Formats: sequence, structure tokens, C-alpha cells
Amino acid sequence: MQFFEKTIEKEYIYNGRILNLRRDKVLLPDDKIGNREIIEHNGGVGIVAITKDKKVILIRQFRKPTEEVLIEIPAGKLEKGEKPLDCAIRELEEETGKIPKSLRLLTRFYPSPGYSSEILYIYFCDEYEEGKVNLDEGEHLEAFEISIDEAINLINSGQIKDAKTIIGILMVKELI
Repeated sequence: MQFFEKTIEKEYIYNGRILNLRRDKVLLPDDKIGNREIIEHNGGVGIVAITKDKKVILIRQFRKPTEEVLIEIPAGKLEKGEKPLDCAIRELEEETGKIPKSLRLLTRFYPSPGYSSEILYIYFCDEYEEGKVNLDEGEHLEAFEISIDEAINLINSGQIKDAKTIIGILMVKELI
């Protein structure tokens, strides 16, 4: 069975700074016509940074869409045309003051492929030098360090709810 849906028409509903929203008219595999609402997003990165004493660096940050403070790995949005590795270097320093000496790509995934083109890249860093925190205008967050076991406990207790953070921590648990 073929699964591909051919796009017949694209209609942009909203063009924003972070995302675009479009409605596609598609030809389905059974030759019927369907509609798809799609969010276009440049994607982003997350970095699982581990200290010399094997602690993971996490961020507390208020997230308006969820109306709560979330615990996350350092992360950020890809700028148009920016390479994921360059974004990871920039975001780790901006949010934690750590300048990575090396980064290793752990995985990439689609957080919500049913309606979004967003792809997230998760990197691992355990070598860095100290730099300076340089938050974006309007960005307010707090970095802190905990053991990987404590981070796993926060996942299991539901205190870490962010998908990229859960994926990154679970992947790194086996590396350290």
C-alpha cells in the first residue's frame, strides 16, 4: 500500500517570527482529497551537558503554552539557515555559560509529526570551558545541576515533562 500524500495546494494562514501555519489540500492514496493543517518550524536543539562530577545541567524556565515552569535540558530554536551544531554551541553558552569543546549528536526526532515539521537535534557534551551566560532579551531561566539518577527520578515522578529532556536524559544514562 502506498502512503504518500501529494500536495495539490498550499494556503498560508499565518506567517510569524517562530512559525508559519498553512493548510494543504492533498491527494490521498485512495484518490480522495483531504486537508492538512501544518505548522512550519525551523527546528531546534537540546544539549545534555554533563559536569566533571557526572551531574546533568538542567534549566528551569516558565513556558507560556503550558502555563508552568518546566525543567529542561539547555535548548533553543534554530535560526533560518543555521546548522544544528552551531545552534547547540550558541545555546549552551547563552543559557549556562559553558562553551563546548566537543558535541556529539545523540539523535534527532520529530516531536509532533502529525501537525508540525519541527525536528529536534539532541547533543551530548561532557567537555567544555567556562564562558558567560548571555540570555536572549526577555529570556528568564535558572540553570542547576543534579545527578543523572535524580534526573531519572524527576522523570519517573512526572516532574520532568518535556519530551526532549526525557529523551536526552534517558539516552545519556547509559553513556556516563
